[in-house]
Amino acid sequence: MRQLYLDYNATTPIAPSVKEAMLPFLAEHFGNPSSTHALGRAAHEAVEDARGQVAGLLGADADEIVFTSGGTESNNLAIKGALLLQGRCAGGHVIMSAVEHPSVAAPVRFLERIGYDVSIVGVTGQGVVQPNAIRSLLRADTVLVSIMHANNETGAIQPLKAIAEICHERHVLLHTDAAQSAGKIRTMVDELDVDLLTIAGHKVYAPKGIGALYIRRGVPLEPIMHGAGHEAGLRAGTENVPHIVGLGRACSLAAKSLDESQQRLQKLRDALWNLLQAGIGDDLKLNAQHSPRLPNTLSVNFPGVVGHDLLDRIPELCASTGSACHSESAAVSPTLAAMGISPEQARGTVRLSLGWFTTDDEIERAASLLMGAWEALK
Repeated sequence: MRQLYLDYNATTPIAPSVKEAMLPFLAEHFGNPSSTHALGRAAHEAVEDARGQVAGLLGADADEIVFTSGGTESNNLAIKGALLLQGRCAGGHVIMSAVEHPSVAAPVRFLERIGYDVSIVGVTGQGVVQPNAIRSLLRADTVLVSIMHANNETGAIQPLKAIAEICHERHVLLHTDAAQSAGKIRTMVDELDVDLLTIAGHKVYAPKGIGALYIRRGVPLEPIMHGAGHEAGLRAGTENVPHIVGLGRACSLAAKSLDESQQRLQKLRDALWNLLQAGIGDDLKLNAQHSPRLPNTLSVNFPGVVGHDLLDRIPELCASTGSACHSESAAVSPTLAAMGISPEQARGTVRLSLGWFTTDDEIERAASLLMGAWEALK
């Protein structure tokens, strides 16, 4: 059975040139970057080269990049690091949106359990946070606002620049989880005006188990892992050199091909939607259809069926019913619930996410398989 992969928002394959860049550091270049001998210096130089490549994708300076084990750790470092540094007595209020990934929502809820105050900002029916809604929630003791750049389920893109302006008027830090947007659309930190930004390697054709956090120069954080002071004292632990090299190469590839890739993926995404709509009709609904969206993402509500049942009939199609973190659950996802999507409609949702290796033929094949399964179930 020839697999058809349309789940790039869940994870991406490692790009061939990323694998090639990593291999020498899994074998002959095995030194510890903290060692001063030749093997250590080679590893250190590779880490710093990769730091510059990650910074290049973001329009940042290399010393503003801290390597982590992935997007989850980066989000935890940004959120806990900002709040714990302040201490409860100095102010302890954090705001997040109702559609955040669990790797943001869970650390925020942890802080709430230990005494910090939390506010949740809602979204429109298109899945977008209204900047003035942030303004209404800001308090004198607000330390951090965390709003994702693009939603992992619907692809809806948030107005970060406008949100940043409101936050910075009140001297409040803005963090964004850019795991889904980095490498797909522009994520230049000065354009977005964010203070903290998260990258996950396995969403940008690098391996799992590597990520990065952009920390604007001058923004202080409390480390959440303590040890020998690696990564400017913010992330203890000997650096994962092969994976860091892979992330650097992946970010370099993404930066070089960003505009071309964005246009190609949007064309393929729209072709898939048009084929599905032509075959199923106006009862087929597209979540966040009228908001700015990622060029590769379709969150589609198939009428009269359950998304899990639909995908079960197409074992050769790799897709999901929403976030991969919730794909085994039949419950309505928090994102769709926050958008006001009815449970009946939301249960028919399938997320189709395209990537660098998606072809025109695969789009036609996916549409045919999905329509055939829907016809059999309705």
